[in-house]
Amino acid sequence: MNIVLDTNAVLYFMAGRLIEPLPQANLCISVITEIELLSYPMLKSEDEKQIRQLFNNITIIDLNNSIKESAIHFRRNYRLKLPDALIIATAHFLNARFFTNDVKLLNIKEILSVSLALKNELP
Repeated sequence: MNIVLDTNAVLYFMAGRLIEPLPQANLCISVITEIELLSYPMLKSEDEKQIRQLFNNITIIDLNNSIKESAIHFRRNYRLKLPDALIIATAHFLNARFFTNDVKLLNIKEILSVSLALKNELP
């Protein structure tokens, strides 16, 4: 089973905020998520190292023609921002479950989306 993690899902995972562990599966991210995670202006070198170590256990999916065509469809029909359309198109291409907490992305009917239960940060 393939699971594509949205950028927010990776951030929640890394911060230890997930109530349930990620399932045993082939975890994937779009190359767009990789770029988003590594391009934060205030990213500390320790955080970058942690992100890059995480990438050793995740399959990073590059763009291809199928993903591009699918992204066009999702951007047109759901009025998504380009990065979101490309990430969703990656999940669609892999016929994967998509883990996100982005409400707009959870409502895309062509994708099996899963909302993540998060730990409350307050004691």
